[in-house]
Amino acid sequence: MKLLQVDFAFNGPFGEEMSNALVDLAKSINDEPGMIWKIWTEDQAANVAGGVYLFEDQSSAEAYLTMHAARLKKMGVEEVRGMIFDVNQPLSNINKGPLSV
Repeated sequence: MKLLQVDFAFNGPFGEEMSNALVDLAKSINDEPGMIWKIWTEDQAANVAGGVYLFEDQSSAEAYLTMHAARLKKMGVEEVRGMIFDVNQPLSNINKGPLSV
């Protein structure tokens, strides 16, 4: 499993307005190859948004990051920061990390 963390400068919408505006995008993410789950992140005070994703493997995480960065750039996002991490499953299990596939 691979964890992908993405963040970028974002001017909104945030909160409920974001939830309403991005329902279709959220649903489409479920169809991405290798994607297990996503947690959406936002910080309106800092004008930052992003997400934390769990993917089945490195290639799925890399492919998604490449596609998502291009999609965000088309939406006017200038810089997308993305990092892919290995998951230490035994320690994450101790801390109740949602890793079951």
